[in-house]
Amino acid sequence: MAGRIAARLRELGITLPEAPAPVANYVPFVVTGGLVVVSGQIPLREGRIAYSGKLGATVSAEEGREAARLCMLNVLAQLAVACGGDLDRVRRVVRLGGFIACTPDFTAHATVMNGASDLAVAVFGEAGRHARTTIGVPCLPGDAACEVEGIFELAPG
Repeated sequence: MAGRIAARLRELGITLPEAPAPVANYVPFVVTGGLVVVSGQIPLREGRIAYSGKLGATVSAEEGREAARLCMLNVLAQLAVACGGDLDRVRRVVRLGGFIACTPDFTAHATVMNGASDLAVAVFGEAGRHARTTIGVPCLPGDAACEVEGIFELAPG
């Protein structure tokens, strides 16, 4: 991976992880027209869930932000594969969706999801500003604390 976005990742001290393999019957991303839709990514690090449990119970809001950031790193890893390794093809982060495993009284979903959103803007600049949905859910696969999905616009390759 070479180019402007690769340089920006280096400036940020980020090395993208290996794109995680799907854990069920789905593909990690779909390219259609000028869009890439990346399936939901959980906070995996080296094949293991790094943040598990529920926000508002066993996971703090700050840990949740870090979990969402890690999910976004996995989204970017899938996006890099979809772009043939050239993240400079990303014209815009169109939308991010976040699912936060939490207790019924937890209300800081937006703060948690900022871990993913802030990374998108840090990496892509103005093109990283996106629409977003953040939803609290009772549980996620493998007891992950959160999950992030994304839609991206690509330049022709």
